[in-house]
Amino acid sequence: MSFRKVVRQSKFRHVFGQPVKTEQCYDDIRVSRVTWDSTFCAVNPSFVAIIVEASGGGAFLVLPLHKTGRIDKSYPTVCGHTGPVLDIDWCPHNDYVIASGSEDCTVMVWQIPENGLSQPLTEPVVVLEGHSKRVGIVTWHPTARNVLLSAGCDNVVLIWNVGTAEELYRLEGLHPDLIYSVSWSRDGARFCTACKDKSVRVIDPRRGTVVAEKERAHEGARPMRAIFLADGKIFTTGFSRMSERQLALWDVENLEEPMGLQELDSSNGALLPFYDPDTNVVYVCGKGDSSIRYFEITEEPPYIHFLNTFTSKEPQRGMGWMPKRGLDVSKCEIARFYKLHERKCEPIIMTVPRKSDLFQDDLYPDTAGPEAAMEAEEWVAGQTAGPVLVSLRQAYVPSKQRELKVSRRTLLHESCPPAAGPTTPPPTPPAAPAPARLSAPPALGTAPSAWVGLWVGVWWVGVAVGVAAVGGATAGVSDGGAQGGGRLEEVLQEVAALRALVAEQGQRIARLEEQLSRLENGHV
Repeated sequence: MSFRKVVRQSKFRHVFGQPVKTEQCYDDIRVSRVTWDSTFCAVNPSFVAIIVEASGGGAFLVLPLHKTGRIDKSYPTVCGHTGPVLDIDWCPHNDYVIASGSEDCTVMVWQIPENGLSQPLTEPVVVLEGHSKRVGIVTWHPTARNVLLSAGCDNVVLIWNVGTAEELYRLEGLHPDLIYSVSWSRDGARFCTACKDKSVRVIDPRRGTVVAEKERAHEGARPMRAIFLADGKIFTTGFSRMSERQLALWDVENLEEPMGLQELDSSNGALLPFYDPDTNVVYVCGKGDSSIRYFEITEEPPYIHFLNTFTSKEPQRGMGWMPKRGLDVSKCEIARFYKLHERKCEPIIMTVPRKSDLFQDDLYPDTAGPEAAMEAEEWVAGQTAGPVLVSLRQAYVPSKQRELKVSRRTLLHESCPPAAGPTTPPPTPPAAPAPARLSAPPALGTAPSAWVGLWVGVWWVGVAVGVAAVGGATAGVSDGGAQGGGRLEEVLQEVAALRALVAEQGQRIARLEEQLSRLENGHV
């Protein structure tokens, strides 16, 4: 009796990764060497931000996505911190606002000019001071506008209203040791943390309580990370007691045993998970690795299904992750990473091979857009809402971004258009040039050059008609009154001359065609 191996069906089984060409990379970037397990890179549909080496403080680059190639050493940076920058995060509701945490114990929020930096940016929009030790984690609320979470090495989690520069919640005493990672749930009602004491905690920030806790989620002493999935489950990466790297899936309602647990290898780099809630695919990148593994999370055992591995030659120092609305849907691109090397940033595109050029509904369900579902004060009042979804079918174009303004008691408002001043007359258009005088084309040869003559004649007719149209249009716009009447008469005479010229060329072409037919029939 023969048994056939059944392969699990998945539309993501053949996802493949491909680095872009060399000229589309960002070269000559001095990536930060600070010893902190951060991604060192943040990406949105407009910019890529990279933490870099800086003398006398901390800095990070902000590059428009199209500014590829070699980056000059004098290119301006965001350099307001007095200590090294440890983490950066783009605001999900404004593509021109980014937050940074630093060893100088502060969190700063920056407004990036629409076309990128033309000079060093040293003045943040707001400085948030509340930590007593370095700030290693900053992450924005997924659905409430201007709500920012920061976690420091003082084991304190602070939640801020950036719009009013005030501290909303201070969560002390919940973590006895260093916080490795923080991840909001999809609706922002809770967040989960991974701590150096090997525990994973689910916290309700508005109540200031631990909703669920799993001690010793991973037995190893090395750093672990935890992220919320769309359905409320938690995905963790860590190490076993034998220092083997592990992945685990947990049900928040029952944290006694993991739903699924997989061991990968015995490398010592921390695993950074990136989750796509639209496809339920988790991408795992190890610091110091040269590969990206990806897994599909399903409702059936074993829940964590290995898909494939993208492998390259160079190890990665950090990794950026593009939001779904920044991908090229016409090429079935489902993920894009920005891999940090020692001296450059290399985009890597993940693609699902499809033969059809049509929009793939199954790959691109409605995804989180840049509009906030509620304001900060509504969230503080107890409201909860999922992200505002947008369709990618028409290559979604967001509305005008709000300008970040900080008021002590007010929220951010839409930037107003400039006040209307005194009415100024429209500028006088330049005078139309006189219509070009066209002469007849040079005499064409006899039968042997018939083909050339035919094409030259057609080309000359096209030129004549085009010039006449432009001259007539500009003359009609620029002239008025009696002068306009004289110009109109002149244009009409030109048109009449052109008509006669076209008729003459038509006869010439007819004669050429007749000569050509004689040649083809053998009559000279």
